[in-house]
Amino acid sequence: MSRLFICIVLIINTLSAYAQVTNTATLDTTDLAIKGKVTISGYIDAYYGYDFSNPISGNRPYSVSMNRHNEFTINLAFADIKYSSERFRARFVPAFGTYMNANYTNEPGTLKNILEGYIGIKLAKNREIWLDAGVLGSPYTNESAISKDHLVYTRSFAPEYVPYYLSGLKLTIPLSAKVNGYFYLLNGWQVIQDNNRGKSLGTQIEWRPTDKLLINWNTYIGDERSELNPLFRTRFFTDIYTIYNPNGKFSGTACFYVGWQEKALANTESRLTHRWWQANIIGRYRFAPKASISGRLEYFSDPEQVQIVPITQERGFSTYSASLGINIQPIENVMIRFESRTFFADKRVYFDNLERPSSRGYLAIANLTAFF
Repeated sequence: MSRLFICIVLIINTLSAYAQVTNTATLDTTDLAIKGKVTISGYIDAYYGYDFSNPISGNRPYSVSMNRHNEFTINLAFADIKYSSERFRARFVPAFGTYMNANYTNEPGTLKNILEGYIGIKLAKNREIWLDAGVLGSPYTNESAISKDHLVYTRSFAPEYVPYYLSGLKLTIPLSAKVNGYFYLLNGWQVIQDNNRGKSLGTQIEWRPTDKLLINWNTYIGDERSELNPLFRTRFFTDIYTIYNPNGKFSGTACFYVGWQEKALANTESRLTHRWWQANIIGRYRFAPKASISGRLEYFSDPEQVQIVPITQERGFSTYSASLGINIQPIENVMIRFESRTFFADKRVYFDNLERPSSRGYLAIANLTAFF
């Protein structure tokens, strides 16, 4: 609990230090200036990563983003096709890359290549109340799959173990000039094709107290039993994050979340509740018009293996991670990034380069991203 207390204090201090930003935690922001026309944009995120454990499979453990070792490849490439009018909007984002291969393995057929795809109808003539249906961007945690929007190139454990995407209905309701509410009816926890008969509920509250600060609170509740996890029952999840001045000389973000998973005991009516949680803090400083330095500290704890089963023989997973990166933007629509990341685990949940269990892991990665 001491680690939990320290992480909460860090996040509260961040919030108090930075008393209208875009919510870069999700692709699903649908802000179209061109009404009544189809627009198309593109995105390519290429990288080379070297995991010093030298995994034989070529896959870095515990990650779906930038997860290939010792090869030049594409993390994520997509075409963003959008249409918007006064009362109707639509978006379709077919996507490819190692992120899609790793993150959509349980989706059938062509569903494996839908980053987003939905239609929306405005329900009120004079208020921005919208109902969207389809495959939606997830509001959970302060990071999404779109690396160009984030202060550090790689993804923390936070988004890797909550939904990157959702499938269902989303109701948007402005609650005041600075507060928006979003309500979700979903197939489940990061699924397009439903894996059980139940539906899940999600909520999101966005508060923009100033033009430079966003504070976001999310919740999720749903039955998570499936063929893969037949003993899982109700899952509860909540997170809070803040994003400060993402385009400024100094930018920062912090996130804390906790989840509870009910699990049935075989052949009984009894249930256990397992918890996992995470906290991170990320900052970036622009030391030149086209260059910046960024860093991240995080801690992820999953002692009952709700989300992560260690690749070694250890029981339970928890780890710290520290990242340091250089970001260069030579022209408006191109980014070059270099990052070093170190993992410090409580147990031997990694392998070293001789395939021996280790409590340390190391990653070096370079990236070239273009958006147009």
